[in-house]
Order: sequence, then structure tokens, then C-alpha cells
Amino acid sequence: MTDYRSFGQSGLIVSPLSLGTMTFGAGRWGSDLAEARGIFDAYVAAGGNIIDTADVYSGGESERMLGQFMRDSGLRDRLVLSTKSGFARSQGHPLHGGNGAINIRLGIEGSLRRLGTDRIDLYWVHVWDRTTPPEEVLRTLAAAVARGEILYYGFSNTPAWYVAKIATLAAAHGLPGPIGLQNAWSLIDRGVELDLAPMAGHFGLGIMPWSPLAGGLLTGKYGREMLAEAGRASAVPDRAMDVEAGKSDRLSGDNPYGGMLFTERNFGVVEAVREVAAELDVPMAQAALAWVLSRPGVSTLLIGASRPEQVTANIKALEITLSPRQQARLHEASALPALNPYFIFQLPREVIFGGQSVQPWKEAATSHGAA
Repeated sequence: MTDYRSFGQSGLIVSPLSLGTMTFGAGRWGSDLAEARGIFDAYVAAGGNIIDTADVYSGGESERMLGQFMRDSGLRDRLVLSTKSGFARSQGHPLHGGNGAINIRLGIEGSLRRLGTDRIDLYWVHVWDRTTPPEEVLRTLAAAVARGEILYYGFSNTPAWYVAKIATLAAAHGLPGPIGLQNAWSLIDRGVELDLAPMAGHFGLGIMPWSPLAGGLLTGKYGREMLAEAGRASAVPDRAMDVEAGKSDRLSGDNPYGGMLFTERNFGVVEAVREVAAELDVPMAQAALAWVLSRPGVSTLLIGASRPEQVTANIKALEITLSPRQQARLHEASALPALNPYFIFQLPREVIFGGQSVQPWKEAATSHGAA
């Protein structure tokens, strides 16, 4: 856990696992104040140093809890604080959502108040609003960096072309550019591998995968009886759920997936994880986390927990090494479909270069260096 590394091509130093706090204050599927404090304490005691939240999590309660823990522990300057804006914080008007200058400015100011701090170390655009020009987003975030309100920024749930344009404009104009991506990445959902991960590698962006257990599906606690729930609607976790309803599991509360994860294909992936975990004699969650940790480009993996002991268990994934055969088994079960134009990019280079073998510069440099 203390194998620290830089987040992308930046000077931001992070632990291999980051703590997600979407469960803090989330009521029936999350953690109350005492439980959340136990999770926070277990994480920092193990050496973790980056904690992630968002302005909408539990209606702002997650940020308020985290701010209290920072003050009580006196650890503010030893931790990387990460938060976001983009989803609507209130209903009935459009100015408290999206990526425009007003909302980003209001989002930063509100997060600073709730967190009780004078800076946000890593600020995320939480979701692409499909409206705001990238030039405006760049100007707004660069100005926030200049004011010292945020130190670094990145993009979550945003298409590769949009992030690439902002990174290019920032470099061309000498402005601070993004340092990372935060996207779903798991054996259930590998879409990030199509465009986002290659783009991140090109621009030197670190990746902080979220939902590496696919909302808990890869823990094995859901069975095929959940196929009947496949039509459940998705929802943003922007409010505290009804505590009186009793504790519930993650995918039964407000979540961005709804019931879309409950498919025959995905339960086939679950079975592959079950087999590999049995071979390793570890819980399924640890095997699934170990796979994401092995992906190229991952700087720090975002883990969530509803109890302190889950933090301790998840940290053990850092000790697991999957064999080539196990990697192949998981890859086969979770492989993406052959989509256009990506299947064309898998053609042997000899097909393009007249039957001749050609090594791109980076591959050639790597292989020569290894020799």
C-alpha cells in the first residue's frame, strides 16, 4: 500500500489504492458517521493517501463527513483530496449542473466549504455535459488552478476526443492540462480499453478506475435470479437513502448502472472470476481487483467499502499475481465484441506494410532497451 507512484505525468504522489467515499452518508446501502470514520481510519492506517468524493454524493454529506475526518485527524496535509462536479446538485434550474463556468466555479466553492479546506488537490469534471465547449472548460479549470483553489484536474465519464482536445489546447497555450481519467474499468466493463486508455497513454494521463467490482457483481453475491431485474432504471447517488428501510446491497440503491449489469454474458464473467479465485484460494473480489491493478496505465485503483474490514480485505489484492493462464482465462471470458473500426486495428501490420514487419517507435525502443 506504500508503493507510492506519480499520478500520470505529474508531481502528484498517490498510493496504489484510493478510497472512494460514495457510501459515506448513503443510508441503507452505505455508511453512517461512525462506520465511515472506521473506514477512513483503516485506509489511512494502511498507508493510503488519496481519498475521492463528489459534490453530489449523498447530497453533499460525503464531503461534509470527509471534511470532519480531516479536521479531527489532523492529516489534511498528508492526504490527497479528490472531488468532482458535473451532475446536478439541485433540481428546477440548470445552473447547478454541467461543465459551464458558472457550475464549475460554484461547485468548487461549495466543495471547499463542505470539506473545510482551502484547496482541492485533484478536481474532476464528473461527467461530460454534451454542451459546454472544451475551450470554456479549459479556461475555467486553468483559472481555478491559478487561484490556488485546485492543484490538478482530470476528467471522469468523458469521451476520449474531448479530453484529447483539452490536453492539446492546454499544451499549445501553455496552460495546465489534465493529469488523469476516472472511468469504470472492470472485467465486466472494459470499454475504456477502446479509446480512453490508449489516449491516456499518449498524453501521459494517469487512470483511476472506478467500480472495479462492477457494483459488487464480481464479488459473487448476485445470482442469475437477478436477470429479472435487468430493466431497473439507473439513478445518480445524490441523496441519502432511507436508513429506516434497513441495510441493502449496492446495486439495489441509486446507482448509475440500474439493472443493466444483470446479463447472461456478465454472469459468465462472474463464473470465470469464481474459478480463478478458487485456484488462488482468495475471495472473488481480490481476484477481480488484482486483474484491474495489472492493467497498463492504472495509477491508482478506486475502491469503496461499507465496513472497515472490507478495506483491509481489498488491500490484500495488491499481493496477488495472476498467472498468464489465469489472465488468459479472464480475458477470454470478458473480451469486448469485435466493433468497427477497432477490429481493423488488430490486423497484423504486415497486412498494411506489404508483408513486411514494422515496429512503431515506442515498441522498438522498449524491445531494444530490454535487450
